Amino acid sequence: MNPTASYCDAPIGIFDSGLGGLSVLRAVRAHLPAEQIVYVADSRYAPYGARDDDFIADRTLAICEWLVAQGAKALVVACNTATAQSIALVRERLSIPLVGVEPGIKPAASISKSRVAGVLATQVTLRSARFQALVERHAADLRVLCQPGHGLVEAVERCDVSSPALVELLRGYVQPMLDAGADTLVLGCTHYPFLDMAIRSIVGESMTLVDTSVAIARQLERVLDQHGLRAQPATPGDGSTASGTPARFCSTSDGAHLRMLAAALLGIDARVECVSIPSRRTRELEADAA
Repeated sequence: MNPTASYCDAPIGIFDSGLGGLSVLRAVRAHLPAEQIVYVADSRYAPYGARDDDFIADRTLAICEWLVAQGAKALVVACNTATAQSIALVRERLSIPLVGVEPGIKPAASISKSRVAGVLATQVTLRSARFQALVERHAADLRVLCQPGHGLVEAVERCDVSSPALVELLRGYVQPMLDAGADTLVLGCTHYPFLDMAIRSIVGESMTLVDTSVAIARQLERVLDQHGLRAQPATPGDGSTASGTPARFCSTSDGAHLRMLAAALLGIDARVECVSIPSRRTRELEADAA
């Protein structure tokens, strides 16, 4: 493959069911500052953890196809739930490079000294064959405590990352892991890194938090290099700014929470485009509602 310079300058598409993928976008901006990004939050239908497997696959494929139509040269499915259920299908259907995300079981297994690790993730991720295979492959000698994070995605989606009610919800999930001897906690959803301070208020320094967003950015770098797609840094004097990755933000909802969280957690005052990305299952929902 010998891409043209203009194709190397095409954007990377990053997709999440909602706002959690901003943690991945943050890592990509830091690691690959020359890359343009189109971010899509499917907030109208979030959280995916409450959806059935067919709905998740249907939405993931539709949004990835939409990003390809917008000119994306590579895709990041920045949602553990969507990756667990849909990554194989999307790879079959689309020809551009694709990076998924998965809970950091492998790093947890290498870090844990107590040989007990907690995993906080959505129910869909925890029940998936992909997650079970990760545990079998990397955590044979590790006791893995799995906890569905019911309500956490919804909290982040409404920009609640520190309220007393949220901290108490987290305490109910994390304290039993501490009591069982866990010294490592895998943040198995891209929304959860935004809760790191709230989690720290409960566990202090007694647990290592495993956030895979930096690893995802590094994997994206490897994939871009492998396909000769990495954008070149701006040349001094060419009129470009050094303010970081240009990003286009899109939401299938009204975009207000996406703009709020981007400002609060990334320091980006972003204009958010409201986009319509229909799919088979959402057409069925609208037909039933009518």
